[in-house]
Amino acid sequence: MKEKFAVTGMTCSACSSHVEKSVAKVSGVSSVSVNLLTNSMQVDFDNKITKTAEIVNAVENAGYGASVYGKAEKKQLPSQNTGIAAMKKRLIVSIVFLLPLLYIAMGHMLYEALSWEMPVFMDNYFTGDANAVAFAFTQLILLLPIMFVNRNYFENGFKTLFKGSPNMDSLIAIGAGAAAVYGIFAIYRIGYGLGHADMAVVEQYRLNLYFESAGMILTLITVGKFLEARSKGKTSEAITKLMQLTPKTVTVIRNDREEVIDAEQVAAGDIYIVKPGEAAAVDGIVLEGKSFFDESAITGESMPAAKEKGDKLISASINKTGLIKAKAVRVGEDTTIAQIIKLVEEASSSKAPIAKLADKIAGVFVPVVIGLAIVTAVFWLSMGAGAEFAVSTAIAVLVISCPCALGLATPVAIMTGTGRGAQHGVLIKSGEALQTAHQIDTMVLDKTGTITQGKPKVTDIICAEGIAEKELLIIAGSIEKGSEHPLAEAVVNKCIQEDIALLPVSESAAYFGRGTEGILNGHKYYAGNEKLMKEKQIDFKGRFYDLVQTFAGQGKTPLIFADEKNVLGIIAVADTIKATSRKAVEKLKSYGINVIMLTGDSEAAAKAISKQAGIEHVIAGVLPDQKEAQVSALKQEGHVVAMVGDGVNDAPALAAADVGIAIGAGTDVAIDSADIVLMKSDLLDAAKAIRLSKAVIRNIKENLFWAFFYNVIGIPLAAGALYLTWGIRLNPMFAAAAMSLSSVCVVSNALRLKRLRLGDSVNEDESVPNSNIDVYKGKEENNMKTTTIMIEGMSCGHCTGRVEKALQQVDGVDSVKVSLENKNAVVSAGENVTADVLKNAVTNAGYDVIGVK
Repeated sequence: MKEKFAVTGMTCSACSSHVEKSVAKVSGVSSVSVNLLTNSMQVDFDNKITKTAEIVNAVENAGYGASVYGKAEKKQLPSQNTGIAAMKKRLIVSIVFLLPLLYIAMGHMLYEALSWEMPVFMDNYFTGDANAVAFAFTQLILLLPIMFVNRNYFENGFKTLFKGSPNMDSLIAIGAGAAAVYGIFAIYRIGYGLGHADMAVVEQYRLNLYFESAGMILTLITVGKFLEARSKGKTSEAITKLMQLTPKTVTVIRNDREEVIDAEQVAAGDIYIVKPGEAAAVDGIVLEGKSFFDESAITGESMPAAKEKGDKLISASINKTGLIKAKAVRVGEDTTIAQIIKLVEEASSSKAPIAKLADKIAGVFVPVVIGLAIVTAVFWLSMGAGAEFAVSTAIAVLVISCPCALGLATPVAIMTGTGRGAQHGVLIKSGEALQTAHQIDTMVLDKTGTITQGKPKVTDIICAEGIAEKELLIIAGSIEKGSEHPLAEAVVNKCIQEDIALLPVSESAAYFGRGTEGILNGHKYYAGNEKLMKEKQIDFKGRFYDLVQTFAGQGKTPLIFADEKNVLGIIAVADTIKATSRKAVEKLKSYGINVIMLTGDSEAAAKAISKQAGIEHVIAGVLPDQKEAQVSALKQEGHVVAMVGDGVNDAPALAAADVGIAIGAGTDVAIDSADIVLMKSDLLDAAKAIRLSKAVIRNIKENLFWAFFYNVIGIPLAAGALYLTWGIRLNPMFAAAAMSLSSVCVVSNALRLKRLRLGDSVNEDESVPNSNIDVYKGKEENNMKTTTIMIEGMSCGHCTGRVEKALQQVDGVDSVKVSLENKNAVVSAGENVTADVLKNAVTNAGYDVIGVK
């Protein structure tokens, strides 16, 4: 089983590495991933062998705290977990006492440098050898509050040090502690010098106190931690915003009365109300009302989606206008918004393979640094340098080497990247999937529902001589109305779009794999394929025979309609590609990815679609259980393979691929088997996922480079590598400042991902208008005409939104009403707006116009 734990006391990558090692040794644990950014741990273990208490004990034995991640943590926003308020108080106290400490310790140098007259109290109490004890002791008194408020560095640092797993706090504790202890030692030496009239000793130690260094180290480290915590909070803004979208209460109807209850108390089957301006608390099915919902936070789509009876309602989507009554379907942890938050949190808590290098280094880094500090001190003592010089140089090595930046390099980039993807409807389940995606060189695409709409539509109508198109459609639609076959549904939908009334049919009969028949107005009619025509001895030669072969070669399915003697006409039906599929393929190719279409359809149908989509490589006639084998074969050839699909039959292939990408409108099985989920069912989002992966991995590499580069340069400089030649050495105070800034720089670099543009399928940064609904109201003014446009290709509320927006932007258009059910748009516009202008607007939006009235 998998369990999430909250871990306390971690401050650097060495901490997370020690926790991982300790838990990994527990019997029954198969995998463990510790996230420094979220202070959490994911453990996969056999609960028959291992108990959670054993895992908690392992963490505690390593010097840290742990508890099962419960509901309290889930309800708390990530930005609230950083302890910013407490850290701010520590910082204020530290600064309040540090400023007078610096003034006492270094004020006399400032006055001398500026040739200013020394204040009387400074001259009387803190200047010269005679005042050495007051000078040193006052600094100690000012340092003690700073050490007290920052005592966690000493508590955690020495605890982990004594347990054999030193971390960043250990370096700070040793460095600041050594400076303070040396200062106390200096007070004793000053007392000795004054008591024995040895003023040389007094002067030597009075000028080499390190109380101000200890105070500055602790304060600067806290400054860096404070800035780091604020920046880390920003990386989780995507999750925070999603959590804030979920309403805390919901209005339900019980016993014919409206009742406001907590959202957590809603049960599946409850009837609930979503008022204008409110967000849907749970997933449901609309029972009553019509409105438009802003789903941009869930799907990334900027245009509101139309909702009416029978439509699905997504949790956290915002009602723009009308009152909606819905039936709860998914509640609690099963809602769409809860699942999205869970996926993003798990991805943020997971670890990318690239982080393993940093973890390995961090595991030995701190002990090595402590060793280097000791070697540095011994080296300078052997070179004849004074104890003060050797100690301060060793302290500088300890302080500048803190591996904060190393531990933050990967998790901040992953959290920011996955949050950015979630904002665009691209859900990435793990850091491993995010990293692997940038290496993909082959992408296998399922055809139906992925490249195509997944719903066949009528493409051609060919009538026999003397038969009108409307007459053929009346016969065809009436005969096919009783069939549940997708091809029959396409014919019936065509009749609905043309406002054709269908007639009752008697004595219907179906012929499996061949077609159907029925009696209409006393005449028998047949609808089916070539086999049925031959079986019923219908004259089927010449022109119609040739057309059937032509349509088949184009990947279309020809439906033949006939009476008892002759063919009346042919209606060709095909599953058309989505508006963005070709552009998505072009984008994937621009990334150097070889795109392959994998389908169970005939070769002719597959090639017809591949030609429209711009795909050169096609594998057709593949049975569902053979898809996985095709993906595995590509992997064996050395390719890094991604599989994009939406159906149950795609699940094995999705699981077999290096990266499985599921279309959001697909089956739950496919989504569960995938590593990445595209919420909008738009293939262009697969290209977005690749771009996001490339950007995140590039960002991680930049972070790791600067983290390593900083230590490679900083440690030798702190150790005094330039002192013998140029006399340059790094004061411990400057080392503390450099260490703090390195962490802030790494986090800031990761935050650049929040501005990453992922594509142009929608206007990414365009806010959703508050008055979108106005375009549907319609207005009656003089010189206005109404035009009805019949449209093919619309399959959901997003489609109607795009069509509405395109038509609304035409100059002279007053109002627009788009119907998904009727497949049309009713436009009220000025006399100067021609039908061609309206048709072009719809076509440019990516949809087909099949008629204008």
